[in-house]
Amino acid sequence: MRRYIRQIEIFLLLFMAVLFSFFSHPVMALPITTITPDSLSGEKTKLLNGEVIVVLSNLDDGVTGVEGQIFIAAPPKKVWDVITDYNNHKNFVPNVIDSGLISDNGTEKVMFEKGKTRMFIFQKEVYIKMKVWGENLTHLYFQQITGDFKVYQGEWLLVDYPKGAGTFLIYKAEVKPDFYAPQFAVRKVQNRDCPLMLSAMKKQAEANNVNALPSSNE
Repeated sequence: MRRYIRQIEIFLLLFMAVLFSFFSHPVMALPITTITPDSLSGEKTKLLNGEVIVVLSNLDDGVTGVEGQIFIAAPPKKVWDVITDYNNHKNFVPNVIDSGLISDNGTEKVMFEKGKTRMFIFQKEVYIKMKVWGENLTHLYFQQITGDFKVYQGEWLLVDYPKGAGTFLIYKAEVKPDFYAPQFAVRKVQNRDCPLMLSAMKKQAEANNVNALPSSNE
């Protein structure tokens, strides 16, 4: 019996010695993965692979929120020139049948667009007159002055990536027609038309960019 107790005491002494040795020596740190400023989210990776991302939301008072994103293989200057080419939107943006610049005071412009929208088997023409202003090459705001909407306002954001070679283009809008249209129908129209508009901006900017990166779809 005493021999058995002695064996237990020896085991406990050895166990305590191992613990003391472990805690008295520095523990080797595990390698840390460094996240650089250029690390990309899964969302941006999808955009670089050619996807168009559109997110819709129901806001207060029947307003529909729209956010769309696309990557364009052209610098912000080329993308900005396309977005602000109001006289030419009718020639390359789907569903726009007329467009133009009305006035420009240096800090704020007024432009108009006439478009056609389709809901189920019905088609309707809509008109909108907007003021646009912002920060050159990075941020452009727009808001309806008069037109066929109770609410039509939003912004364009241009994010340079990588420097001078491409642009993440972000479109945000709040929309509510001034004619009867169920919100689910407005969402359906926006979900269909927003990718078409962003893709048109991309195609036009890349066509105007002599140093365009190869398309991810090629």
